[in-house]
Amino acid sequence: MDQSGAPVLEALAEYRRLGRYGFTPPGHRQGRGADSRVVEVLGDALGADVLAAGGLDDRLARGRYLERAEELMADAVGAEFAFFSTCGSSLSVKAAMLAVAGGDGGLILGRDSHKSIVAGLIFSGVRPYWIAPRWDAARHLSHPPSPEQVEEAWQRHPRAAAALIVSPSPYGTCADIAAIAEICHRHGKPLIVDEAWGAHLPFHPELPTWAMDAGADVCVVSVHKMGAGFEQGSVFHVQGDLVDCAHLRECADLLMTTSPNVLLYAAMDGWRRQMVENGRELLGAALETADRARDELARIPGISVMREELLGAEASHDLDRLQVLMDVSDTGASGYEIADWLRENRRIDLGLSDHRRILATLSMADDKTTVDTLVDALTAWRTQPKNPVSQEIRLPSPRDLQLESVLLPRDAFFGRYETVPIESAPGRIAAEQVTPYPPGIPVIVPGELIDTAVVDYLRTGVAAGMNVPDPADPELRTLRVVAR
Repeated sequence: MDQSGAPVLEALAEYRRLGRYGFTPPGHRQGRGADSRVVEVLGDALGADVLAAGGLDDRLARGRYLERAEELMADAVGAEFAFFSTCGSSLSVKAAMLAVAGGDGGLILGRDSHKSIVAGLIFSGVRPYWIAPRWDAARHLSHPPSPEQVEEAWQRHPRAAAALIVSPSPYGTCADIAAIAEICHRHGKPLIVDEAWGAHLPFHPELPTWAMDAGADVCVVSVHKMGAGFEQGSVFHVQGDLVDCAHLRECADLLMTTSPNVLLYAAMDGWRRQMVENGRELLGAALETADRARDELARIPGISVMREELLGAEASHDLDRLQVLMDVSDTGASGYEIADWLRENRRIDLGLSDHRRILATLSMADDKTTVDTLVDALTAWRTQPKNPVSQEIRLPSPRDLQLESVLLPRDAFFGRYETVPIESAPGRIAAEQVTPYPPGIPVIVPGELIDTAVVDYLRTGVAAGMNVPDPADPELRTLRVVAR
């Protein structure tokens, strides 16, 4: 296909050039009715906020702008079909789950799945068959499931409808998708990959293998994470005959808004064209920038830039080098403290921090200037006088983190519950999920039997700065549990 066009972006430019006016939503009418103080901040974005059908396109969508943009996206990355979503990969992965297992099927899932997958289990009633992640107990870090673990899961649960794996992880570590896909297909079942952090992977050979190239049947990517889209822009990619594309689109439509934001469509459309035309060059430069950042950050005393520790037979299959993960435990500070200091003192925000790590996610937008800013900031932090304010987090063993599922997540979440002091929660069945964020991987899933080690980890983590936004009580003085 001719990849030089961007149908949605071009239609939006034409809409504005013609001076179209609609007696339709949005009520601000491309900024005419917006408060001047809003216009001052949002500017041209208001002018591009138009109705998708009956606005950008006609009432029957006869211009096929979105449809053609999706066809171009699929062609650009070698998928058979692509669907745009304006509700993030959190919606996209739920739609994929419903499409393959929404009737009466179960799903084989990595227990390192994002909270959106747990939400999909709660919505659908699908039964999870969990695969425990591979744990680096010394660093308290999980790695994606191995092919051997997936094969064992199929042996135990041959009636499952599909397997769903998260890769890359929020830390940039990747599963062996090709081997896992081959195993799933040998069992006659599809593989879904939550590849939210991998939108850029098809466009440079030095990046980890993209899920479609590795044989996955569906993968979901967040263009806003590693691409150049607005927040909430997501794409489903589909290939093969194990997933019904029409049914997948219908499942997405059940969850999707009927008022999609054209800005998101246009940005994804334009980013696809940019990647086809210049992606290899831009991402090549980004990888060089990331390698330079890794070298310079590693020279700061007490900061260990992780790479080899993340790879190997007992770790991950591959690594996205644009995710620069730093272990800061030798400094005596937590990642939470460093992230807070950088924001307060240097106006730098980090995508992820935990009890012993910080993560700098680089993209094609970064260069020597941005890397130098980060290196200078961390060097300055390192030279500051330190007050020993870090509070110890009680880290559970891998076995203690593997809670037993005794009820379906849906039944536990929507059933009768009671609120108990958190110290009384061990031995009870969780009725809500508890997710440190980021990275957004639940420590407790509804329906799991809570143990003391996990409660201690969460309580001490919150005291040390961990953000846990899910529970009804975010300070974790109480938890909701299934009523007796």
